[in-house]
Amino acid sequence: MTDQQQASEDAVMTRIGQAVMLLHAGDRAEARDRLADLWTEIGHDGDPLHRCTLAHYMADAQDEPEAELAWDLRALTAAEGLGDGRVARHEPALVVRAFYPSLHLNLAADYLRLRRPDAARSHLDRARAATDALGDDGYGDGVRAAIERLELRLRGEEGRSYSP
Repeated sequence: MTDQQQASEDAVMTRIGQAVMLLHAGDRAEARDRLADLWTEIGHDGDPLHRCTLAHYMADAQDEPEAELAWDLRALTAAEGLGDGRVARHEPALVVRAFYPSLHLNLAADYLRLRRPDAARSHLDRARAATDALGDDGYGDGVRAAIERLELRLRGEEGRSYSP
């Protein structure tokens, strides 16, 4: 990879990070607009790390659960096309399989909000099965705790019946 290609990739991750800061500051609309512009630039066949990262955060910027699910599915699809070598160029200590607990957790939460408990259960089980890739650190502890919280919510929801 040339220095110019590396700088270009870093610039995209920086711009994603800037949009995420807006999102975390509460400016969902501006974050969503910036991420949408970046998605257009990256394209459906662009760098899988960029697509995965952007789609992951774009899901968080959505107001409708169906749109959030669509973006979380895009993030998972991009992760499936991502290799450890590409991830290591961005963050040397990171491996792709460490993405899966969070990606599946997000999908489980989406499906639960959409009252699809079977799909939620499936992704929650996948999230839990992938936790061995998480470190013993704040991030890993946070994802594991979120899995447990969603498990409790899902048990409560499964005890209720849904009307079409």
